[in-house]
Amino acid sequence: MTGIRGSTKLLAVLGDPVGHSLSPVLQNAAIRKLGLDWRYMALPVSAAALPVALEGLHALGAVGLNVTIPHKQAVMPLLQAVTPLAQRLGAVNTLLRQPHGWTGDNTDMVGFMAPLQRQGVDLRNTTALVLGGGGSARAVVAGCSALGCGRILVAGRHSQRLERFLADARRLADHPEGVPWPGLDAVLASVELVVNTTPVGMSPAANACPLTPPQLDRLRPHTWVYDIIYTPRPTTLLRQARARGCATVDGLAMLVGQGAAALRRWSGRPEVDEDAMRTAASAAQTAPPQFPTEPRDAPA
Repeated sequence: MTGIRGSTKLLAVLGDPVGHSLSPVLQNAAIRKLGLDWRYMALPVSAAALPVALEGLHALGAVGLNVTIPHKQAVMPLLQAVTPLAQRLGAVNTLLRQPHGWTGDNTDMVGFMAPLQRQGVDLRNTTALVLGGGGSARAVVAGCSALGCGRILVAGRHSQRLERFLADARRLADHPEGVPWPGLDAVLASVELVVNTTPVGMSPAANACPLTPPQLDRLRPHTWVYDIIYTPRPTTLLRQARARGCATVDGLAMLVGQGAAALRRWSGRPEVDEDAMRTAASAAQTAPPQFPTEPRDAPA
C-alpha cells in the first residue's frame, strides 16, 4: 500500500462539518496494517446533498461509509435496511454496502463498551450515572445495560427534555431513572461509573467541567469516570477525577472502539489493530487544529 492505484477502493465519513475528523487518520492506520488496498476520506456532505451522495458513492463502488452529525438520524429513511440495534438506538453511524443500496448499523454502543471490557471492568449490579440526554447518551445507556449495570441514572438540566429522553431510553434499558441536575449531589457518592455525554469541557472551552469541585469531591476513590470528549485529552473532568483517585477513560478510546468495530464489519477481518489506531490518532492530535470541533455527539 504505497499509493492510490486504479484498484484502490474508497471508504468515507460523511458529515457537515467533517474536516476536523480523526476517523481518516485512525482508519487508514488500521487499513495499512491489514494490507488492504483501501483509502478512507472525510467528505463534507450537506443535508440536502445526502441522498445523491449515498447514491453516487454506491455507484462508485465505495466499500463502506460512516455518517456523523447532522446525518445520523436523517440517513435512516434513505437506507435499504437498518439493523435491529441501530433501530433501537434511533441512529446510524456505519453503512454496509449491499447490492442495491446501504444497510445502516450503529457501532457507538460497542465503541463505548470496548475500553471498559478491555480493562476488565466488572459493572454487574453497579450504579451508573450518565450526564446528558443527547444522541450519544442513548448508546451509553444501552451499553451500561449490556454491561450489567443494575441501576442507570440519567442527569439532565432541562426536566422536559429529560423526561422525553427517559421515555425513549426505556427501549434500551430496564427502568432508567432521571436525576435533575440540582440533585446530583445526592447520588454522586453512590455510583461506580460516571459518563459525561455533554459537550462541556470540549475545545475550545477546555477549562469547563460538567461537575463542580465539591461534586467531584463526593466521588469515591476508584470510581470510573468516562468522558466521551476526545479533544482535549485529558479533559478537565478527567484530570480532576484522577486527582481524586478515580479511574478514567477518555473519548479517544470510544472513537477507536467504534471505528474498529466498523472496519471489522466492512472487511470481515477480526484482527483490526486498535493500537495502531490509537497511536495515529494521538499523533494527529498534537498538530495545531485547523478546523472547528463539532459538538461531541458523533463517533467521527
